[in-house]
Amino acid sequence: MQATVRSFDTETRSGTVFLDDGTVLVFPARAFDAGPLRLLRTGQRVNIAMEDGEITYITLSTFPLP
Repeated sequence: MQATVRSFDTETRSGTVFLDDGTVLVFPARAFDAGPLRLLRTGQRVNIAMEDGEITYITLSTFPLP
């Protein structure tokens, strides 16, 4: 699924994304740490994987999901 970064906190490595329908979802540090990224910035398009309603993986839209 694709989304757009709404916010990212470099200290906690967590943040929020907008889905294409405007829904805001929170992603925890473990979802960020699961991928290859070192930083996210507001407005970036990302791919996200979800399990049981929680984001479990986040990466740039040009990178494949696991």
